[in-house]
Amino acid sequence: MVRIRTDFAFSVEVIETLWIPLPDGTRLAAKLWRPVGAGPVPAILEYLPYRHRDGSRQRDQGMHGYFAGHGFGGIRVDIRGMGNSEGLLADEYSVQEQLDGLDVVAWIAAQSWCDGQVAMFGISWSGFNGLQIASRRPPALKTVIAVGFTDDRYATDVHYVGGCLSKDNFDWSATMLAQNDLPPDPAEVGPGWRETWLKRAQANEPWAHIWFDHQRRDAYWKQGSVCEDFAAIQVPVYAVSGWADNYSEAVPRLLAGLQVPTRGLIGPWAHSFPHDVAVQPAIGWLQEVIRWCDHWMKARDTGIMAEPMLRAWMQESARPATCYTSRSGRWVGEEVWPSPRINDQHLWLNVGGQLGPDPDVFDPISICSPLWVGLTAGEVGRYGDDADWPTDQRLDDGGSLVYRSGPLTERVEILGAPRLHLRFSVDRPMALVSVRLNDIWPDGASTRVTVGLLNLTHRDSHEFPTPLAPGQIYEAVVELDDIAHAFPPGHQIGLSVSTTYYPIVHPSPEMATLTLHQGQCALILPVRPPQDSDAALRAFDPPEMAAQTPHNYSTTQGPPRRVGHDLLTGHYQVDFPRWTYAVELTDIATTVTSAGMVRHEVIEGDPLSAVTTTDYDVTIARPDATVGHHSTGRLSCDATHFLLETDVKVSENGKVIFGKRWTKRIARDLL
Repeated sequence: MVRIRTDFAFSVEVIETLWIPLPDGTRLAAKLWRPVGAGPVPAILEYLPYRHRDGSRQRDQGMHGYFAGHGFGGIRVDIRGMGNSEGLLADEYSVQEQLDGLDVVAWIAAQSWCDGQVAMFGISWSGFNGLQIASRRPPALKTVIAVGFTDDRYATDVHYVGGCLSKDNFDWSATMLAQNDLPPDPAEVGPGWRETWLKRAQANEPWAHIWFDHQRRDAYWKQGSVCEDFAAIQVPVYAVSGWADNYSEAVPRLLAGLQVPTRGLIGPWAHSFPHDVAVQPAIGWLQEVIRWCDHWMKARDTGIMAEPMLRAWMQESARPATCYTSRSGRWVGEEVWPSPRINDQHLWLNVGGQLGPDPDVFDPISICSPLWVGLTAGEVGRYGDDADWPTDQRLDDGGSLVYRSGPLTERVEILGAPRLHLRFSVDRPMALVSVRLNDIWPDGASTRVTVGLLNLTHRDSHEFPTPLAPGQIYEAVVELDDIAHAFPPGHQIGLSVSTTYYPIVHPSPEMATLTLHQGQCALILPVRPPQDSDAALRAFDPPEMAAQTPHNYSTTQGPPRRVGHDLLTGHYQVDFPRWTYAVELTDIATTVTSAGMVRHEVIEGDPLSAVTTTDYDVTIARPDATVGHHSTGRLSCDATHFLLETDVKVSENGKVIFGKRWTKRIARDLL
């Protein structure tokens, strides 16, 4: 439970709308929380598209009001073309967005209420662009606090996973199509709101059209990937994520790559701020932000830089379940990352499904997995909803090659990214491999610990993939997602290898048979020895925030998360509910209602039957009008192309005022 704090050093003045002018005449809409009587103060900027007026309103108040109560200016800015901001938005993380961000930082620093120092703060989109803007070195930017972010737009986002097509690519495009069609608030922007709205709708196009045009790690993805030049970032960075978040592996990469003062924090959380979580334990995250900003912007010794570079939640073993509201474990710390204390332990894939400390005799073994492998995978990013976790892995293991260690005689803790070194051949020019590390209980139950995927045409490079020659022997390394996990005595370490993982990634165009060279393939585990100093780590404060704006929130009844498998026809179906809720914002007399559904379908033995459909419906009811967006989308494929079809209707007071349909055929690029 998050404590609502009301006793602050400063009372807080809220300025509902500020207009930030850009050099081309465009104005960005912002909201400001300012400590009364504090004089010029450092600013904490959150810069993202999600509509501060009626999208993130209540949570913004809880965080930025907290910052202002502690003597910082909290400022929340909608990027160009979103919310009440002027202009048009054509894609995520664009150069224009970053250049606008430079102007925003300079404008804030020049205001009379600001002392010239700005921090960038935020989760997901605003974690991405905080680092991107830092790499452009605006003089007033003093630090970045990034949560649930990535440093590599191709390797670790919602588009491609290990060079495979992520199920979230088409889905996320449909989500943003709906967001982009929503109008500004007439109460803030005046009578021109309808003209602005129609311009947005007319210019709007599914972003998947762009993303499917870039199926390898080309210049499009390098732009905005700060891993291309870590040295460009010259301000301190606090990097945060959760083991249940799609972006957790970006934190260790950032700690290893940056050349500035850094701290990393990874809890058991999903895609959320650490004070307001679906997976406990929550922490006093806003207190950590204040400690960090006090140190770097107010020259106060808060002790935060005397703490370990990386703090991570070492998760205890847990029974497989579709929902976890908490994960037991303990905090551990590493003084530097990569840590010289972490030891690589090799376990060889040997004959008879054995994971052994020494290689056995060479013996090839083949697998062509059915398309139902992946039905127990759960969600990718786990955005806080329940029923999103991978369930017992024995179902997926039935279509996989499975290797097990003997029962452990002592506890084994890992921290970092496991790797699987493969020596293999295939019988098709395109194939993928899915690798899962599992914790196998004495009764046989199997909990997925972490997962890795690789499009085998990308075995040498995501930028320059090459077809596979059937029968030729290759080597590749599959890196699994970073994790902290404790395997108890009596449990077994399990490894599962398959050639499909639907719907997490789109299947290869043909059913491929993978041949592993047993005795020549090895799993490498990052084993962390225990250390007594973990017990002396500073305890986090309990979670708290300022009071949110008045609202009534409900998760409306919609279709459930559902997995269907028709044994007679071989038809599989996986449904994911999306953003299904209603929130009444009573202080501005506005109600936002959203309902979405994404469905993935495939027929056994026919990878070209894979179809994804989306359905999104969003309405905003205000005293003057009710506006809405409804769209449907369909992604299908043949052996050489993807087919993307989208229909959209924009309505006012129940009447459709704009509609459009897109049909786009895009060639498969070794995918």
